[in-house]
Amino acid sequence: MSQAATYHTTVAWKGEHWGHVVLGNGPEMDFSAPPDAQGHPGVLTPEDAFVAAGNTCIMMMFLWAAERFKLKLLSYECRAEGTKRIELDRTEIFTHLRFWPVIRLEKGNEEAAVVEKRARRALQSAQKYSLVANSVKSEIVIEPDIEIV
Repeated sequence: MSQAATYHTTVAWKGEHWGHVVLGNGPEMDFSAPPDAQGHPGVLTPEDAFVAAGNTCIMMMFLWAAERFKLKLLSYECRAEGTKRIELDRTEIFTHLRFWPVIRLEKGNEEAAVVEKRARRALQSAQKYSLVANSVKSEIVIEPDIEIV
């Protein structure tokens, strides 16, 4: 039988093109539209939050998978990019979320190729079980750089 979990945020308009968000887990911050959409620079935007949601979720799921695949993780860093298409009628959609994780693993007593294969399987599991990746229409592309040391 399936279960449900509910998450909350609260947003409030602060005037002009400013908003304030309070996340259900505690943090709060100001946000705006991006500068190219009459917003302000240097603050969170909905577009940033969308890409960050995918990036943080994939990372957390990779950490989960790395434990299960018995990987000795030394470091994980991932740059992510969201590409949006703007239609003639000004509707917008993210068409791609692209991730470039740089993963460093300790090989221990195993061959590097064996460890790399498990790391790639862990990344596939991370994508498969990512709530955010499973909840968006955008194509998800992961292009890892895996270093075994």
